[in-house]
Amino acid sequence: MVDLDLYRIFYIVAKYGNLTKASEELFISQPAVSQAIRKLEEQLGGKLFDRKSRGIVLTETGGKQMFEIVQDALNMLKNAEVKFKEMKNSVTGNLRISAANSVITHFLMRYIKKYHEMYPNVRIMLKDATTKETVDAVKENRADIGFVNLPVYDKDIILTGQTGEMDVIFVASEKYADLFGKEITLKEVVENPILMLDTSTVSSKEIYSFFESMDVHVTPEFEVSSVELLTEMAKSGFGIACIPRRYILEQLEKKELFEIKVSPAPPVRYIGSVVSKDVDNYPFVIKEFIRMLDENQYS
Repeated sequence: MVDLDLYRIFYIVAKYGNLTKASEELFISQPAVSQAIRKLEEQLGGKLFDRKSRGIVLTETGGKQMFEIVQDALNMLKNAEVKFKEMKNSVTGNLRISAANSVITHFLMRYIKKYHEMYPNVRIMLKDATTKETVDAVKENRADIGFVNLPVYDKDIILTGQTGEMDVIFVASEKYADLFGKEITLKEVVENPILMLDTSTVSSKEIYSFFESMDVHVTPEFEVSSVELLTEMAKSGFGIACIPRRYILEQLEKKELFEIKVSPAPPVRYIGSVVSKDVDNYPFVIKEFIRMLDENQYS
């Protein structure tokens, strides 16, 4: 298929009948314009212009007919762009999202930002909630879409897809530099002060279950209620934090925290999106957000 830009250049050249004026309109050099016309003629297999003393004119057989077709096509594209902008600004409604704040911050923010740019008049409401609270909110129509820790088993909701994964790692400040650059066992890591999220979170419960399955007893030095506080305490040297890698990419890159390799490593945890069984009757604003997620799964 011929590059659309070649057709745009052809249209401007035909419109002015002059390569110099066309190059000024297109903000490219005259040789580049001439090269584009030659390339288009080669791809189409025929001449589009005749060179005259006062400029260039469309050929009677091919050039003039192609100009009319290209002009109509470009006008259709322009109209489509206008209609899209009108549609974008006319779409209104509410989008209610339920998820843990950490999931919103580290997984959903890029989708929410993109969606808001596409549909600025849609009101987006975010609700911080645990997996159980999110499932209940979706079932009771207090949320349109929820993001939960997988697996989730409930016959009254539909899992629409997996939107992300989290591998939990152990990190610490330079205070624990003697543990960097080598692999240690779970029993060795718990000989140090351990920082954990409190047991009200699913992720924390899974980590405790993991320790139990490995026959390792852990008594945290500190249990905290948020990822942000856990990160700050680890940076301040209070102990070794058990935290999803994705939540601390910036701190790892800035070398404010360092990973401690532990064997065996905690299992990877997955985040999924859920909706009610009435999803077929959802309005456009909700279906469009789900569509956008589906197109970007695992990214």
